[in-house]
This record gives sequence, structure tokens and C-alpha cells, in this order.
Amino acid sequence: MKYVTVQEMQTIEREANARGLTYEQMMENAGRGLGEVVKSSFDKYRQDGVLGLVGSGNNGGDTLVALTYLASWGWKASAYVIRPRPADDPLITRLTGAGGQVYTIGQDSDYSILKHRLDDHRVILDGVLGTGIKLPLRGQVAEVLKYVKQQIFDNRNLHFIIAVDCPSGVDCDSGEAAPETIPAELTVTMAAVKAGLLKFPAAKYTGKLIVVGIGLTDQDKTWCAIKRIVVSSDWVASRLPERPIDAHKGTFGTTMIVAGSVNYTGAALLAGKAAYLCGCGLVTLAVPGPLHCALAGHFPEATWVTLPDVEGVIARDATELLYNNLGRATALLIGPGFGLEKTTQDFLARLFYSQVDDEAENIRKGSGLRNLPPLVVDADGLKLLSQLPDWHQHLTSNTILTPHPGEMSVMTGIPVKDVQANRLELAEQFSRNWGHILVLKGANTIIASPEGRTAIVPIATSALARAGSGDVLAGLIVGLRSQGVEAFEAAAMGAWIHGQAGLKISQEIGTTASVLAGDILTGIIKVMKDLAPGSINPMHDSSGPDL
Repeated sequence: MKYVTVQEMQTIEREANARGLTYEQMMENAGRGLGEVVKSSFDKYRQDGVLGLVGSGNNGGDTLVALTYLASWGWKASAYVIRPRPADDPLITRLTGAGGQVYTIGQDSDYSILKHRLDDHRVILDGVLGTGIKLPLRGQVAEVLKYVKQQIFDNRNLHFIIAVDCPSGVDCDSGEAAPETIPAELTVTMAAVKAGLLKFPAAKYTGKLIVVGIGLTDQDKTWCAIKRIVVSSDWVASRLPERPIDAHKGTFGTTMIVAGSVNYTGAALLAGKAAYLCGCGLVTLAVPGPLHCALAGHFPEATWVTLPDVEGVIARDATELLYNNLGRATALLIGPGFGLEKTTQDFLARLFYSQVDDEAENIRKGSGLRNLPPLVVDADGLKLLSQLPDWHQHLTSNTILTPHPGEMSVMTGIPVKDVQANRLELAEQFSRNWGHILVLKGANTIIASPEGRTAIVPIATSALARAGSGDVLAGLIVGLRSQGVEAFEAAAMGAWIHGQAGLKISQEIGTTASVLAGDILTGIIKVMKDLAPGSINPMHDSSGPDL
């Protein structure tokens, strides 16, 4: 699923129209796709009916086309026209010819018809306003949307709301949302995900996202040039490593995880288990000596390297021991649970810089990088590393950096609120500046690569707002990387699996408040099961509950 601005989408449609895919045909394709989503997902409500709230623009047209197909497939289908359409509108004529009913706001001054139609239709298509709106909403449209929103709230178990392209009242670039916006359980968006749908507060109104095609092809230049994607289940499943029946543990790589300190004992455990659960063949944990005794009994599947420590944190002279144990590692994770002690920062300097003055711990210009496997740096490792000079130049190519907004603030000097306000732009900017893959964690995690590829994970849940959750994510990413998955793909796949695991386990528990990081590990098993060949359901593509 591609991710576009409103202007990009308008340009794409103009180019498609110029090559012969007319606006009318695009609307036909979009409307039929919308109708098919409704039919496949809600056919049990066929007799309960579908009501389309219809505006004057393309969203209203898409809605009318969908209603016509649904009526022809035996649905009770009605349209309530809120904004004026042409008197001889062929889309309305088609709908009535297929057996659908059409009502207009002009004949309904007290909204009594609208109320009755809402009462006797179960599925509601919100096709009032599209991507070109300007906020705030005013006049009759604002009044009607407010009325419908209240009616739906009063009968919250009666209706299922589907937004057509976007919920009416959402700014599809900025993510702003009018107070009259009707929350949707599902948004069926046309051709590509519009940028504002995954920004807040708009993301609170979009529900689950499904994309339907409008007929675009590789002939459409701007369409092909879009490098921003929204991660989906089929995208992840298609990139998982194969698991041949004659495999051995070496087939699936060896993950080395350097993590932990006396105050953050569990970080290594969580990361290591996550790496195993996504398919890695062998996990080795390199931890400060005192942690080995505390952890080993809880993780018999791991092998261990006990690192020299200073009062429970990694000592500066642990570098050579680690380096001598990297022989079989196919990917390396550094940083979870490190703490911020100077001795651990010195360890990083000695690991990544070719020359360090042992007396003063001053870094000197050296030649070349240490020969390290593919790398993921997380958590306190990022904070410590980012304080060293030209740190990004001393990492292996395509290192994956996984900051949350607070860590991103430390690394860049930009206040957290500004990081959050410009997540996409900053992720892309600093990925280019640093020359590495950047995973900016949070609601709708963003993955950016130096060459301009960007992925957005369309999942926002407070189930992941828990200490240790980031350690699980880092373990997933390095576990995939150790199996040979390319850096950008491993980062995006790991973030998607992590988010879905949080959703699944919170649904099972019944609340997001009680999800612990260890529970997310159980969720990973469920997600991996769904991703296994033969288990993919194309309707399970993003953040909402199963339909």
C-alpha cells in the first residue's frame, strides 16, 4: 500500500486520465472495489441494509457506485444526499434502476427521514467529504455530520461505519479533524493511503484501513515514483525467509545480543526470546557477568558470553572478548538495558572506532571500520553512541537505529514535541544525514532509509506503551536480520509484527492496560502463525480488529 499526499494523488489521477484511464472509469473501479469490501465483510447484514451518506464530490460518486453494485447483489441499499448533485446525475439514475432508494436533505428539514434511514440500515457509508476539504467545517454539512454522529453514538451497537476514502472532516494532509467527524470502524481508501490518515488526531477516526484499486499501472509515472509505503500483512508474509524441511539451526542465522546491566536485567531476555520467535536459529546473549546467573535459568535455549563488568554494567575492556566471540554471528544487536555509565560508552568507542587512547579514552582518527556483522543499535546504546564524534560514520553499512521519540530528541537535540509533530519528515531527514536505516518508534512507527524508501506501520495501541516493549521490537528486527532479511525490510517487518502482537494479546486479555512486554512475546507466536503460508487473510492488513 502506497502512502501519498493529497497533491501527489491529484497528480497521479491527472496523469492516469491523460493516458486514457478516465476519471469516470477510476470512480467506477473505486466504487466497485468499495462495494466488494462491503459485500465480502458484511454480507450477513444484507437484509439489514447499507445507507450511503452522499456528498457532491468524488467520494459521493464512489459511494453511489458502490450502492448500485450492492443493490444489484441483493442488498437493501439507500442513499441520503447531503450536498447537491446534478439534477440528471447518471449515478443516481443507475442506483434507482438497480432497486436502490434515494433521499435528499432538501426534503428533510427536520432530519426525520435521515433518522429513520439510520434506524433501519446497519452499515453506513460516509461519503460526504473528501480529500479537498478546508477546516473548520461550517453550515449545513457541519450540522448534519454532528447530527449523524450523535445518532450513531446513541445507538452505538447498531451501526458499522465505513469511511469512503477518508472520514468526512479529516484533513488528509495535516491529520487535523473537525469535531463533527464521524469515527469509522473501517476506512476504504482509494489507490493509496492518504498521509493524514495516519497522523493524529485523524488516525483516531480512521479505524482499520483497506486500500482498493482504481486502475493505476506502471505507465503512471508519479505513481511508480512513490517510495513511501504502508506495511501490510501480505507485504510482510511475502518477505519472510523460507523454512525448508531439511534446514538446520545454521540455516536461520545466529543473533548476537549485547545488552543489559544490573538495573535492567530483563532487556536481554526479552530481546533474545523475540529473536528466536521470529525464526532465528541460534541466539547468543552477551551480558555483564552478574546477569548470567540471574537469566540463564529462564532462557535455556540461549548460549552466553559473560562480559567483564564494573558494578554490573559493561566494562570498557569487554570489547575484545565480544569481538572474539562474533565469529558465527550473522547479525548483532547492541544497547538494550545498557544504562548510561561512562564505562559502557567507552566500550562502544573501543568497539566502533579503530583507535582509542587507553589512558585518556580519547578517540583518535583511525582508518577503516571494525569487521562487524549487520548491526542494530537500540535504547541506551543510541544515547551513548550519539555523544561520540561522527558516530554515524563508524557503523557498519545499513545499520538499523531504533529510537523512541525521547531517544531521537537526545540524538538530534530537537525537543520531543517537535519530533512528534514532524515524525515523517525528521525520520527521512536524519536517515539521509546519518546514512542508516532509522526506525522512529511510536504510534504508526516510521522506517526510513538513506536512499529514500519509507515505510509506515499503521498500528497505534497503548498495549505497546510498556517498559520492555522496545526490547522485544529490537529482538524481532535483529532476529529477522540474522536470517538474511535486508535491513529496511527487517526493520519494517519487525515493527509490523511487534504492533500486531500487541493488538492480538490485548484483544485476548481484554484490555491494553494489563499487557506486559513478556505478553507481547506470546502475541508474536500468534502473528507468526497467521503469516505462515495458507494463513494470510487479505482483510487483516492493518491496525483494526478482525472484521
